[in-house]
Amino acid sequence: MAQVEILLPKMGESVTEATIIEWLKNEGDRIEEDEFIVNIATDKVDNEVPSPAEGVLVRKLFEKDDVVEVGQVIGIVETEGEGTTTAAEVASGHDAASGNTSPAAGNAHVSHGNNVPETVVAVRLSKNGPSGRFYSPLVRNMAQTEGIPMDELETISGSGKEGRVTKKDMLDHIAGRLSKPASAAPAPVHAAKPTDAPVPQVAKKQHKAPAVMVGPQDEIVEMDRMRKLIAEHMVNSVQVAPHVTSFVEADVTNLVMWRNKVKDEYLKRHGEKLTFTPIFIEAVVKSLKDFPGVNSSIDGDRIIIRKDINIGMAAALPSGNLIVPVIHQADQLNLNGLTKRVNDLAGRARNNRLKPEEISGGTYTVSNVGTFGNVMGTPIINQPQAAILALGAIRKKPAVVETPYGDTIGIRHMMFLSHSYDHRNIDGALGGSFVQRVATYLEAFDPDREI
Repeated sequence: MAQVEILLPKMGESVTEATIIEWLKNEGDRIEEDEFIVNIATDKVDNEVPSPAEGVLVRKLFEKDDVVEVGQVIGIVETEGEGTTTAAEVASGHDAASGNTSPAAGNAHVSHGNNVPETVVAVRLSKNGPSGRFYSPLVRNMAQTEGIPMDELETISGSGKEGRVTKKDMLDHIAGRLSKPASAAPAPVHAAKPTDAPVPQVAKKQHKAPAVMVGPQDEIVEMDRMRKLIAEHMVNSVQVAPHVTSFVEADVTNLVMWRNKVKDEYLKRHGEKLTFTPIFIEAVVKSLKDFPGVNSSIDGDRIIIRKDINIGMAAALPSGNLIVPVIHQADQLNLNGLTKRVNDLAGRARNNRLKPEEISGGTYTVSNVGTFGNVMGTPIINQPQAAILALGAIRKKPAVVETPYGDTIGIRHMMFLSHSYDHRNIDGALGGSFVQRVATYLEAFDPDREI
């Protein structure tokens, strides 16, 4: 018999970990190759992990609600055949021919060298402490790496479900240990110098949310997993980037009249509903070509100008949560292509059927707040991007119209564009010029354009 490791797959450049939502198979179950065996969730999308081989699921290394890092082994499949080494065996320097037992198979006597895989380290501490509290493999892994014994683990206050210790609790505890004299805590495996104390962790503790009084008639609603992740992502963005917002009002009368004129014929000819969103994205793409500095990210002291133009389109889910599917290489698509991609991504987002690669890699985001009747907004940047555009509701308003015969007052279709950007690398001149250019493209829309 040979054993094959089930790895948590990579799910986008910014996704480093996922939560086990549900195991679809139990230990001892027979599974087919590519059959889904576990549901996982990230801060962006839910996904299913298939089995890499046909065989029997002999071991699950993580339980429901455990947080797992990308690349970690989450289970073991036993297959027919001999001489096949698992990834864990290769990493630890063991193989079937040497006669040593694979760590993944449950050997308690493992090598203590630098090659020990994370899954081996994680099982050295019991998953349940003397108090009966459960510790996830990720927490046990961190404890082993930092030299935190079980009795010290038991003293950590857990903020997770049923008082469980989370990754954040461990990071806070480790930061506290590093800020103390070396004699005040057991020496970690990788000893840190006093100057290595993580300053951001200390700064974070200085900004605690105020206590909230709950009245007898108040309703308490627990945040679901996605809402917690969104909240963390938004707070992080505001703390990382100094936000500035520029506003421009655009006359989109020609655009509105053209869409109203062609939308029925467009549906018959292309089989797609023509909304305003792909038209707006087309103008954004043109403007990003004119001002490439907006299509950027910050990495320390470096500004990275993106060559690909990948437009994220914020979409509200039926649950009230938010997700941002991405139109990759939007600059390579015409209006028809953009329309199909927008409709496809929006539809599958509402049904939670997006693939991991379809919610990653965005370089600029558009949020249509006008869908909810809002005339403008101050959107929060979707990190690690540098800017985001909010599209307000289109409303009929009296406006001054310039004609060859003089100015006159007319009823026009007007909308506000709200551009939030990172002031570290985008100054007001660039940020303001960009959103004005988007407005210019929209106002100059050809009312006789062919479909």
